[in-house]
Amino acid sequence: MAACNSMFVYHILGLASLGAVFYFSLLGEVDLRFPGLVPSSGSSSQPHDASLPFVERRGAQLFLEGRPFYINGWNSYWLMDQSVEPASRHRVSRMFRAAVGMGLTVCRTWAFNDGGYNALQVSPGHFDERVFEALDRVVVEARQHGVRLILSLADNLEAFGGKTQYVKWAWDEGVGLTSSNDSFFFDPAIRDYFKVYLKALLTRTNHLTGVQYKDDPTILAWELMNEPRCITDPSGNTLQRWIEEMAAYVKSIDRRHLLTVGTEGFYGPTSAPDKLSVNPGHWFNNYGLDFIRNSKISDIDFASVHLYPDNWLHSANLEEKLRFVTQWVSSHFEDGDKELHKPVLLTEFGLSHLVKGFDQSHRDAFYKAVYDIAHESAKQGRAGAGAMVWQLAAEGMEEYQDAFAIVPSERPSMQRLLREQSCRLAALRYGEAEARRTLRAVCA
Repeated sequence: MAACNSMFVYHILGLASLGAVFYFSLLGEVDLRFPGLVPSSGSSSQPHDASLPFVERRGAQLFLEGRPFYINGWNSYWLMDQSVEPASRHRVSRMFRAAVGMGLTVCRTWAFNDGGYNALQVSPGHFDERVFEALDRVVVEARQHGVRLILSLADNLEAFGGKTQYVKWAWDEGVGLTSSNDSFFFDPAIRDYFKVYLKALLTRTNHLTGVQYKDDPTILAWELMNEPRCITDPSGNTLQRWIEEMAAYVKSIDRRHLLTVGTEGFYGPTSAPDKLSVNPGHWFNNYGLDFIRNSKISDIDFASVHLYPDNWLHSANLEEKLRFVTQWVSSHFEDGDKELHKPVLLTEFGLSHLVKGFDQSHRDAFYKAVYDIAHESAKQGRAGAGAMVWQLAAEGMEEYQDAFAIVPSERPSMQRLLREQSCRLAALRYGEAEARRTLRAVCA
């Protein structure tokens, strides 16, 4: 979705024991540089955190500390924005605590805000230090709660600036080739703007820890863009070149973190007919996307997929949507095993409450279907890396909610589903007895 969400996670991966190292008060801040920091490779001055391992990819699976790592996660796009002002920071802490209570392990959130209110990048290459410090707080808060982060770096849509803002900057400065939003992908000046931002973000030194983002294992992965589309070139060549260029640039700065594209998963021109038939409609073939081709790029570590049957299948009933869920998710997980030889992560999925005839039981059935497929793939040691709900919110955040938002405390049945999935995945990672011991408060 082009809006996002949040929730806070208790890491079943043995990270919780490290949380005490990090602490910052909502009323003030302390310097969190600590003795465990050692010089990073290639630099004698920049520290990195030697006590926390990085999530890594081995073939078609994610691994952490020598064991397969299965993700039960959530989206909260608003974390950085709500961490800017002291009055709203409690929402971030509250969300993380709620996630911890359900055993969630990874949060996907925005690491961009271009132009507009509380912008991180106020103009090309110029950043608001207040907002950068807010993102620093999010990283520290995640670490404190034992949560890994997937940080998205841009948006296809206009929310928080998106590619539209980059095009406007170039056009206003008289260097843009065209006012088309898709020039974000092919205009040399705009591509340079984006690289300046990438370098500033990846080499950012957290003011609370003294650790550069590129050296911080709290960050699980970078995501190039939320839901990229380039409809002016349905061949997919323009978007493919952009992904190749930006992925190589990110890896030239940071080879320790994982990298994904952020696509919705639509099959494109180079896909076989049986794959094109999986798309929710023939018009989705023409968005400039090509899931397998995009994900095969060597610098891309895992593939990303989204799932929104309400938006894609307007006249479908619940039964038809559930059939589509099985076909869509299974097809992409199969691609990970047979075509990509990489993990495939469902980074967004949701069911709208605005659909005619909506009942909470429909959402429960939809989520359970997704979780069952993810669990089965993990149980078989296959490429399905997990799933991340869109979106979770804290209480009193109506202005940040959309038709898919869930406040866990207000939806007990959803809390149970999320908790059960955490426990199932933990049992695969640790064994049932160890999982219950590791997540006592969740799986007892």
